[in-house]
Order: sequence, then C-alpha cells, then structure tokens
Amino acid sequence: MRYGQQSSRIVIGRLCDDPRVNDLLLRPATEADLAALVRLRDDAARWMLARGITGQWRPGELGEEHFRRVMAHGEVWLAEAGGRVGGAWELWWEDEAAWGPQPPVAGYVHRLMVDRSTAPPGTGRLLLEAAEHRVAEAGRTRVRLDCLAGNAQLNAYYRDAGYRVVGHKEGKPQPGGAPKSFTLMEKELMEKELSGPTAPGTESPSG
Repeated sequence: MRYGQQSSRIVIGRLCDDPRVNDLLLRPATEADLAALVRLRDDAARWMLARGITGQWRPGELGEEHFRRVMAHGEVWLAEAGGRVGGAWELWWEDEAAWGPQPPVAGYVHRLMVDRSTAPPGTGRLLLEAAEHRVAEAGRTRVRLDCLAGNAQLNAYYRDAGYRVVGHKEGKPQPGGAPKSFTLMEKELMEKELSGPTAPGTESPSG
C-alpha cells in the first residue's frame, strides 16, 4: 500500500496475497471527492440494512457538508485502486463528544468505509492499519474509536484488530440522527509503529 500526494509513500505490511489490496494508493480527500465520499457512506449503509444491521447507519444521513467540515478540522483519507475509490476513513485529533477533554495523545478513527462491490476481503483491516500509521506519524501514541454498543459483530471486529474496551458513552449525539450508545475502544501503538518514517507535509490541517 502506498501513500500519495501530501504524504510520502510508505509500505505497510501485507495482510493478504491479493494485489488489489496491497496496491491501494492512499491520499487525503479533496473537495472534488465529496460526492464519492457521500456515495461510499450511503452504499455502506445500504449494505448494513440489507444484512439486518438496522441500528448503525442509514442512507442520506450525511451529505457533502459533513465531510467538508471534517476536512477543515481533521483529515479524510481515500484508498484508490485502478483509479476507483475502494474505501475511506476520517481521522480526528480530538473527540470531546465521545471522550470528553483529553490530552493530545491519540487520533480518533471514524467512518471506516469499504466499497464492498469492488474491494476484496482484508481491505478494511488494511485501511485501519493505515490509519494507525498516520496517527503514529503525527507523534501520537494511541488510536481511539467508538463502536455502536449494540453491534456485537463490529465490536468483535475491532477487538480482533487489537482494540480493547475502555469505556462506554451513552446518548452520544449523531449527525442527522438520534443519539446512540457507543463502546469506547483504544489501541496503544507499538514501538515499531511509533519509530516508523515520518512523512513530510502531513500535519493536521487544523494544526
């Protein structure tokens, strides 16, 4: 996997033998990507609903303004293969709505999304690993995320990826929807991740 545009290219460990996964190009999203981000999120919501996951996302909840706002205060990353968007995620540098005031030691991953019509198995885990490397590049030692408390499958997915439950947040406000309850999860980055190469020009847009 390679980082492109604002970041230098960094090789991240292979998770499978499918070249479509290992040859993904990662780059920061731009204004021109807003429509693709909305489509990716809506498609992910439809995929969940088709499998009976009704408490998570719904199509139409988030529009371009949401991703524009995140890009202004944090980061949105895209994964591309063959010129097509295969996945994306948001990276925040603070998340008081879920975690309260915190020292600047963590990055917060939100809306990890994969285009399931084109991305092979293993893509989501690789994108999560890429987010962890980006957090380490920024000099932070922990990655945090919140996971819908009632989604047992997703909670297990993140535990399998090395995240541990550190708390719960009841009634967290949701963009475009009613408040929900979340499991708070955290992963401490290993020394090998923290000592990796630092990419120039990848500071948070919010400083």
